[in-house]
Amino acid sequence: MGSSIEQVVRSQYGAVAASGLSTDQGGVRAVAEAFGYSPEQLSSIPAQANLGLSCGNPLAFASLKPGEVVVDLGSGGGLDVFLAAARVGPTGRAIGIDMTPEMIELAQRNASRGPDGKPYANVAFHLAAIDRLPLADESVDCVISNCVINLAPDKRAVFREIARVLKPGGRLAVSDIALKQPLPEKLGADLSAYVGCIAGAIPLADCENGLKDAGFAHVEVIDTGADLNAYALVENQAGCCSPAMVGAAAGLAVLGSSEPSAAARPAVEDSCCSSETPGAHEETRLHRRLAELLQKYDVNEYAASVRVFAVKPGGTK
Repeated sequence: MGSSIEQVVRSQYGAVAASGLSTDQGGVRAVAEAFGYSPEQLSSIPAQANLGLSCGNPLAFASLKPGEVVVDLGSGGGLDVFLAAARVGPTGRAIGIDMTPEMIELAQRNASRGPDGKPYANVAFHLAAIDRLPLADESVDCVISNCVINLAPDKRAVFREIARVLKPGGRLAVSDIALKQPLPEKLGADLSAYVGCIAGAIPLADCENGLKDAGFAHVEVIDTGADLNAYALVENQAGCCSPAMVGAAAGLAVLGSSEPSAAARPAVEDSCCSSETPGAHEETRLHRRLAELLQKYDVNEYAASVRVFAVKPGGTK
């Protein structure tokens, strides 16, 4: 099942990378601001680095320092990498990891357009899965991520890999989505239309226990109280298909199958995530479906935007 999920995620990430989304679009900007990014932060980086897929701002609690090495898991267009690069400065390094070639290409194009018109000198992007990082043991000061770990089929493997690359005393600062209670099957399928990353999320307690089992200390998983309905602010684009959204619709994450279930199939065919849907990038069908879902379900009853923080034991930090 894992490979099937990865194929769907890679396909949809590629579509989002080619969608032309950017901070210049009001809805995309509104989603980022709703989840903690300031207008000043968004204006300081290339507009195309923001694809409207955030569920928090890990830079707000990562406490990055000049000279540090920071790695962003699932870096997309480079939003958090570029912001981190400014924090760690010229003596530091900001590294993005993404498993989608189109996202890496987009991020590299963005990296060539720094705030002063010159390429970013202290960033790098690598094509890789987040549970198989192309990094040396104990080589990283801080690992960040933004609404991506919930998409990994084997989250415990991701936690172990993070622990491997972090230096003793290094830290994890992640914004993600976790479940407060199990999703009803029908809701899990329907959510694919606008925030499918919920379908791949795990319970709050499982996230905390998984990090502790990987060897982390000082583990905190905090509900931020952010309104997940903010995703409906994105207009006129297919960004609602964040990485695992089609996986959710197809039942890959929720129903545990490698093929779309009968219940989920209509959600795939009728959502912006379908490549066969005429006018898929238009707002009409998508916004009608969003309006119906938001009237029918209280998404925040089942899931939460969370801040996840943990420290690898050892060192002096």
